[in-house]
Amino acid sequence: MNQRLEQKRFWILVIIVSISGFSQGMLMPLISVIFEQDGVASSLNGLNATGLYIGTLLISPFIEQPLRKFGYKPIILVGGAIVFTSLLLFPLWKNVLFWFILRLLIGIGDHSLHYSTQTWITSTSPQHRLGKNIAIYGLSFGTGFAVGPLLVPLTKISEAFPFILSSLLCLLAWSLVFFLKNEKPEPIQTKSVGENILKRYTVTLKFAWIGCLPALCYGFLESSLNSLFPVYALRNHFEVSMVSIILAAFSIGGIITQIPLGTLGDKIGRRKIVLSSLLGGGIFFGVGSIVESYEILVATSFLFAGMFCGSLFSLGISYMSDLTPRELLPTGNLMCSIFFSFGSLSGPLLGGLYLQFVQNYSFLLLVSIILLVIFAISFIFGREDKKQTTL
Repeated sequence: MNQRLEQKRFWILVIIVSISGFSQGMLMPLISVIFEQDGVASSLNGLNATGLYIGTLLISPFIEQPLRKFGYKPIILVGGAIVFTSLLLFPLWKNVLFWFILRLLIGIGDHSLHYSTQTWITSTSPQHRLGKNIAIYGLSFGTGFAVGPLLVPLTKISEAFPFILSSLLCLLAWSLVFFLKNEKPEPIQTKSVGENILKRYTVTLKFAWIGCLPALCYGFLESSLNSLFPVYALRNHFEVSMVSIILAAFSIGGIITQIPLGTLGDKIGRRKIVLSSLLGGGIFFGVGSIVESYEILVATSFLFAGMFCGSLFSLGISYMSDLTPRELLPTGNLMCSIFFSFGSLSGPLLGGLYLQFVQNYSFLLLVSIILLVIFAISFIFGREDKKQTTL
């Protein structure tokens, strides 16, 4: 019976994350396309996209303590409510500042939701299934994220329609949380670490900073590809429908390999898979920068790049879990989310400046270089699981 309840909890969390991924996957390219068609500058377009990640960073220092005190369920409920309410408000007023504030609120809500579900899964999964469970978690998010951009052409019917549909789906998924029994993370035994937030962050980073780099990289990929690649593609005369297909191809690539890579990581070690993913993604985005005159070849390069690095976030979480003591897993998950947010913030900012000032080199070349740099850092400084159990 206990196992059935655990399976029920796991699949409800998976459904919640998939709908959240759908909303995020729709929101970034949707707003980018709307702003580009309205003549908003690419730098301002990219800056507006950072609202989601600024919200994530704003809530990050304050989210762990309520999670430890109140448990996972209340945090998911509050975060989900913020997300579906904010999505519903977008059609009320098309204004750059107003939409920035709504994106900031969605960042706060999404981070609360993801941090709680992610920590709940990593804290309760057995070690031999951790990679596979996190891969399913990542797959659910990636599936939603892949479907999201396909709604962008619906703006031809009504600009409000994608926002309203996304909000209603989030509301339905959110309601499933009421069927879960609340739980709390494992308490920290070492008093000095448990009471000192800064020391807890420092100790966790000492164990697992290298495991947070894939999250940083995936954050950059997600935000730059979904918020600024549509701008770059439209300027190069790509069809709007083809832009949606290209973005979906990346997510589909991640979907295809998410569970195989997670399972393989359980067997041969997460570090090897992370390194292969970074290298493969860097190579295929480089190929995409060469063949960008042909839309179908760009879509193919996105598909293969997604097969390699579309799983980086979930692989990073499981790699971090290998390196971090169990009682510090909530902090480790939080650090992954913070690294993801920094990566996500850098995507629109660096990408927007790149589009504005660099004319002769492909946007995809920037993406390729970032991946290869993080590969080099991970290769030099990374290590296999040598997790210490004492603080």
